[in-house]
Amino acid sequence: MRMNYRIVGIIIVIISLLIGFIIYSFNTALTDIVAESCSHGPTCPMWGTIDFQTMLSLGIMIIILIVGIVLAIFGDKWFNKVSVKERDFSKEIKEMNSEEKAIFDKIVEANGSIYQSDLVTKTGLTKVKVTRILDKLEGKALIERKRRGMTNVILIKN
Repeated sequence: MRMNYRIVGIIIVIISLLIGFIIYSFNTALTDIVAESCSHGPTCPMWGTIDFQTMLSLGIMIIILIVGIVLAIFGDKWFNKVSVKERDFSKEIKEMNSEEKAIFDKIVEANGSIYQSDLVTKTGLTKVKVTRILDKLEGKALIERKRRGMTNVILIKN
């Protein structure tokens, strides 16, 4: 399932705007309270505290807003990579024989990553036959093999 980062970004922007409204409401209320309760006038230490807390809150809100905007604009491009099932292999599949197709289908079903030993089990072919077919697919630059212990991990190349 692909995540829609644009929608997530828009939700984050809305949340940051709500935070901004809450900051404004609290700041207004605190200003009224300090104006009535502080007997020192403009030199009251509570004014400095209100200013610091307001600036800190606004800074956090602006950072959240920027993150939301960036996600809304660039998130889908940066984070959603094309998955194996979305890539178009139709041209390559037409050139494969039935055994190559069977092995390639098992790799795709495993979302592009499967152990070579599991391919042998799932296809019912011999280890030698699977190795030779994987050699052909690797030669066509469709897959790559990475050594993992006593077996290989087969990966679809993007």
